[in-house]
Amino acid sequence: MAESALKHSEGRIRRLPPDAVNRIAAGEVVERPAAAAKELIENALDASARTIRVRIEGGGLVRLMVEDDGYGMSVDELPLAIERHATSKLTADDDGHVDLLDIRTMGFRGEALPSIGSVSRLSILSRAKGSDSAFEITVDAGRIHGPKPGPWSGLTSNGTRVDVRDLFYATPARLKFMKSERSESQAIADTVRRLALTRADVSFHLETDERAIIKLQAEQGTPAEARLKRLGAVLGREFRENAVEIEAEREGVRVSGFAGLPTFNRGTSQHQYLFVNGRPVKDKLLVGVLRAAFQDFLARDRHPMAVLFVDLDPMQVDVNVHPAKTEVRFRDAANMRGLMIGALRHALAAAGHRASTTVAGATLGAATSHIAPSLQWGSQSAKWSPARPVVSDTDDGTAYPAMSENRASTFDAFAASPSARVEPAPDDAPVGTPPLGVARAQVHETYIIAQTADGMVIVDQHAAHERLVYERMKTQMVGEGVKRQALLIPEIVELSEEEALRVLDRAAELEQMGLEVEPFGRGAVAVRATPALFGPMDVKGLIRDLADDFAEYEAGLALKERMEEVMGNMACRGSVRAGRRLTADEMNALLRQMEATPHSGQCNHGRPTYVELKLSDIEKLFGRR
Repeated sequence: MAESALKHSEGRIRRLPPDAVNRIAAGEVVERPAAAAKELIENALDASARTIRVRIEGGGLVRLMVEDDGYGMSVDELPLAIERHATSKLTADDDGHVDLLDIRTMGFRGEALPSIGSVSRLSILSRAKGSDSAFEITVDAGRIHGPKPGPWSGLTSNGTRVDVRDLFYATPARLKFMKSERSESQAIADTVRRLALTRADVSFHLETDERAIIKLQAEQGTPAEARLKRLGAVLGREFRENAVEIEAEREGVRVSGFAGLPTFNRGTSQHQYLFVNGRPVKDKLLVGVLRAAFQDFLARDRHPMAVLFVDLDPMQVDVNVHPAKTEVRFRDAANMRGLMIGALRHALAAAGHRASTTVAGATLGAATSHIAPSLQWGSQSAKWSPARPVVSDTDDGTAYPAMSENRASTFDAFAASPSARVEPAPDDAPVGTPPLGVARAQVHETYIIAQTADGMVIVDQHAAHERLVYERMKTQMVGEGVKRQALLIPEIVELSEEEALRVLDRAAELEQMGLEVEPFGRGAVAVRATPALFGPMDVKGLIRDLADDFAEYEAGLALKERMEEVMGNMACRGSVRAGRRLTADEMNALLRQMEATPHSGQCNHGRPTYVELKLSDIEKLFGRR
C-alpha cells in the first residue's frame, strides 16, 4: 500500500483526459437526478422561459426531460453549450477580465450540460427565437454527435428541450449510491417546488409516466399577491391563510416574503426557504434568524414556516462558494441577520393577538372525534330518567323522552354548579362587537366563553394572562434596561482561544443584556456580572453555550433564551391562575388587553391562548352543515 502511494506521488504531473475532467465535475455538480433537474430548470429560467415542463421516469435515472419556451439556441451555440466553461451568462471587459462576483443569473459556471453529458445519454433540441429551423445535438457518455436539423414540436415557436436518459450509466459505481425511485422522485419534486417559489410568473409542470405530480400555472396580480398565491399553491392553503407579510429594507438590502404565525408551526425545519437574488440556497443564517425571531413564541422542538427573499447588490454576496451553487456568503452577515430578525419581529408584532385558523380546525377535529353515538346525562342532580314516559306527538311518530315535571330544577343545577357561571349581558355594552367578543360565561373557573359578532371565543385565562404579563415585563426591560448583579469573585471560564475571541468580540452586545465579560489571559474569559433576574446560575455552561451560538448563528441565543425562560417563569407565577373565579368586568378587561397586546394569541411555547369558532364551525358540530 505504501509503495503504491509512493509510486503515485513520484509520478509526473499530467493533464487528465477531458472525459475524466467532466466526470469529476459531474460528481460535484450532478450528484443525483434532482441536481440535474435543478441545473436544467435554472437554464430555462435564464432563457426567459414562461412555461417549464419536466418529465421523469425511474426517479429521473431512466429519463429526465426538461422543456421550456425560452429564447432557444442557434445551431452555432449548441456545440458551445456542451463545452466546459462556455456560457452566455458571464462577459469579459475590454481587458478580458471577468468579474465572478457580479452574477445576475441563476447559472454561470458552464459545467452542467457537459457534466450531465459525460455520464448519460444527452439530447438537446432547440429552436432559437426568430429561426425557421430547429437543431439537435447529442452526447453519449462524452461522445458528441451533431448538431443536425431536428423536428420541432415545442411549447411555442421557440425554446429548448433537454432529454437526459440513463443518468450515470457511464459511471455505474454512482448508481449504487442512489436512493429508491420514490425518494429520487420526491427530491426532484422538492427541487421543482423550490424553484417555483422564486418565480410566480412562470408555469411549472412535473409529471411521471403515471401521473402529474406538480401543475402550477403562472399567477396574476401584483408581485406580492402573485407570490402569496404561489406560496399557497406550493405550501398549502393553510399557509396562505396564516402567513404574515415580511417587508423591510436597509442599506440597499431588501427582505421580503411571508412567515407563518407562531401557532402555525411544524415539527421540523424543512418548511423554511431562503432565496438570495432569486436563487434558492441553504444557509445556516436562516436557521439562526428564525430561531432568534421566534424564540419566545415556540417550544424548542417546534419550527416556524417561512419563505424569505433577499435582494441585494450582487457584489455584496458571493454565490461562487459551492459547485452546486446551494450556498452563499454575505459580505456583511451581521447587517443581514439584524435586518431579517427585525423584519420578522415587526411582522409578528403587527399580527397582534391573531392566532392561526388551524386552531379552530384542530378543535373541531378533537371535538367530533370524541362525540359518542349516544350521549348520556352524567350529573347525579340532573339526569334523564329511564322510567320517564315517552311521548310521540310528532307527525312521523318519532318517540322522544319527556321532560321532567320539575323543569326548573334541571336548569337550577347549572346555576348551583361551581364550574360554570353565566354572565348577563352588560347594560353598557359597547357599540359594535370587539374582535374577541364580550364575555358571557366562565367554565371550570379556567376558560372564558365570549360571544363575537359571528361566533364564539374560548380563552384559557391563565395562558392568556401569562402572555400579557410576559410582554409587559419585556417592555419594562427595554425601557429600564437589564439590571445586573456583580459577582463578588469573578467567574473564570476557560475556553479555546478561538471560542474566547468569539465571546469577547460580542462583549458590548452581552453587556446590554446584563452579562459583563472581559479577557483573562489567552483562551479564558472573566465574568464580572450576570443579569440580576437569573439569580444563582451555571455561568460556565452559559458562556460555553454562547461561544457555540456565536460560531453557528452569529448571535448569543443562549443568553436571550435563558432570559426569556426566566421571565416566562416569573410571568407564570404572577398571572391569573386556573381555578380562579373572575367577574364579568375582569373577563372583559382580559379580552381587551389581549386585543391591545402583540403576540397575545399564543403562549410562550406557541400554544394558542384562545380558540375562535365561527357560527359555521358550530353548525358543523351539530350537523347543520
